[in-house]
Amino acid sequence: MFAHGFGCDQSMWRFVAPVFEQRFRTVLFDHVGAGRSDLSAYEPQKYSTLDAYADDVVAIGRELGLAKAVFVGHSVSAMIGVLASLKEPGMFSDLVLIGPSARYIDDGDYRGGFSQLDVEELLDALADNHMGWSAAMAPAIMGNPGRPELGEELTNSFCRTDPAIARAFARVTFTSDNRGDLPKVTARTLVLQCSDDIIAAENVGQYVHRHIRGSEYRLLQATGHCPNLSAPQEVVTTMSDFLDA
Repeated sequence: MFAHGFGCDQSMWRFVAPVFEQRFRTVLFDHVGAGRSDLSAYEPQKYSTLDAYADDVVAIGRELGLAKAVFVGHSVSAMIGVLASLKEPGMFSDLVLIGPSARYIDDGDYRGGFSQLDVEELLDALADNHMGWSAAMAPAIMGNPGRPELGEELTNSFCRTDPAIARAFARVTFTSDNRGDLPKVTARTLVLQCSDDIIAAENVGQYVHRHIRGSEYRLLQATGHCPNLSAPQEVVTTMSDFLDA
């Protein structure tokens, strides 16, 4: 099961998911409010925490009869997958967490990469000018300035998202704190960390790795926050090595 990150949809997996179709039944979906999902199903109060998104993952898994499946979550969906694995033990035997962050806001000795003020300013900018924020932030999040077409694709993806839903999901994403959930994970876990990632720096990925018992950590040569687009072959190879071990 492949789960996309903030401002994205299932098309972001088009270079990764097909490689695994020969070995697995693959599941792709759009979070409520994203992609081709039914926007009328979005309820602000219900989706005010990541738990609701995890409940959706579990509901999909139950409908499809998933057991001992592999969950691949990018960015915020990494923690959604962590929560889903705790809600329904046995549904996912393996977690692949790409660019995960258990908390984006600094807290005492913990460094998530953003101050409370940083996040509030980010959310205010998104609320004031969704299109302008997307055009400025998406290329920075993507990284890879030598490949501007990647930043353009992410910009277009951000801009397609309903502005009100994007603001709400951004707040849920950047204010969540899942540090306490990590030690509860029992699924075999791979943490994939990109180099030069402005959203989830190396120390953030290492924190996730240290607090999930028995997890494996791989620092990719890929830069930026979206290796599923910028370096799909490296993602595929690293995932395959993990799943074959």
